[in-house]
Amino acid sequence: MLTYFRQRYPTRVEIDKTGKIIEVSLPNPMNDERLHIALSTDGRHWTPLNNNQPIWDQKMRDQFIQRGPDGLWRLVATGGDGDTAARKQFGPTCIYATSPDLIHWKTESFPHLMNDVRNEAGQMARNIWAPEYFYDKDTQTYTLLWSSSFEDAGWKKSRLWYCQTTDWKTFTPAKELFAPNYSVIDGTLIKQDDTYYLFHKEEMFGAEYGERRAIRLATSKKLEGPYTVYEGPLNKGQLVPTITEGPSVMPDPIKKGWLLLYDYPMADCYGISSSLDLFHWTIETDISLPEDARHGSVSQITKAEAEALLKLYPNTIVRPKKLHK
Repeated sequence: MLTYFRQRYPTRVEIDKTGKIIEVSLPNPMNDERLHIALSTDGRHWTPLNNNQPIWDQKMRDQFIQRGPDGLWRLVATGGDGDTAARKQFGPTCIYATSPDLIHWKTESFPHLMNDVRNEAGQMARNIWAPEYFYDKDTQTYTLLWSSSFEDAGWKKSRLWYCQTTDWKTFTPAKELFAPNYSVIDGTLIKQDDTYYLFHKEEMFGAEYGERRAIRLATSKKLEGPYTVYEGPLNKGQLVPTITEGPSVMPDPIKKGWLLLYDYPMADCYGISSSLDLFHWTIETDISLPEDARHGSVSQITKAEAEALLKLYPNTIVRPKKLHK
């Protein structure tokens, strides 16, 4: 199952040699910040449900969904900042929802995770972006991770933060998880053998830095870090040689290895790469994904769950197969 929202950016942000921010208009903008679902049996060819329309009207971005050990599906997503007064008093928050069946969703209350964090100037964080969580079976603990910035834009000097919970009611204080020498957003975490793999987007660009908006990898033997940035064969360790973001990693369902899914935000399409070792990636070309999909997350569901979703959210419009390369 691939969960995502839909968007075509209205502009691309650039920074000239004087440091001035320039917004370049992009064609055919659109925005549908709600929960969408697509299904696949091979991880490469995805069929959107409900004619690629949302299956829930709750507004959100960057939704991340996994099934907990108790069988309950938990969703966290960018959003939840509609109450301006609360935001000014307590800082930003995010969306948290639960579902027993991926069909009936309930929005739950959620704390302002950065409420007690201030920068050197005493300022609150301005955002909580792309929250995700990692469940540790040994400690029965959920680790939430997200990106936050104290600057005037969420992508500036951003760091990954984390906190932990066992019951989704009480949370440890937020701490920095990953603070490399570049701005970082869109973190996603997996564990293989005794190593934690932190995929993320480096958010550095402009005349001073060049174009470095792409997915990178850092590893650690401990969940809390410290993480070592992988310096690979591409530009400064980037895993895909162009502007990419919103990574999600899954075991390859049809052969040995892994799949890395990501979106090309400036090109309005999605990409998939494959790897045997999580370090060296090859771009897959025979793929098909929902139009305008952005920042997806992947999870495994049962045949019965897939059939229930297909029955409730059928496709009535036949679209030609569209390849994303």
